[in-house]
Amino acid sequence: MGEAEEAKGGRFTSTHLRVLVAASGWSALAATAVPGPSPLRWIPVLLFVLFGPGCAALYPQPGRLASGARLEAVALAAPISLSLGVLAATSLFLVETFSMTAFLISLACFTTVTAALPGLPLPAARRGAVERAKVRRRPSGASDT
Repeated sequence: MGEAEEAKGGRFTSTHLRVLVAASGWSALAATAVPGPSPLRWIPVLLFVLFGPGCAALYPQPGRLASGARLEAVALAAPISLSLGVLAATSLFLVETFSMTAFLISLACFTTVTAALPGLPLPAARRGAVERAKVRRRPSGASDT
């Protein structure tokens, strides 16, 4: 019984992922306080802008994702993040308030709010859910003919 609880406690859940994604924007913003062009400054910012908002929008899915849906979410995370980054930067330029701090704050706020919501539905995830439901509904002794 102790091993089962330990295995359950050591498991990485979707709640952990949501908290990690939500905190990534704020940690990227904190990394901008590092002086100079240090990798400790630009690597967290680059990784957050590339993957943070997209992961927040896609990953908090209800239940387990099929393997195709996980691959689909990984493939879409970067383009969605970059698209949201372009929208945020363009909006800030249009209102003439663009700065790196304002840009990161707007993306971090979006990511934090989005991480608390369910993820966008993925077509591969829906196909996997339908296929799993068909398998579960079939009686144990029935054939497919």
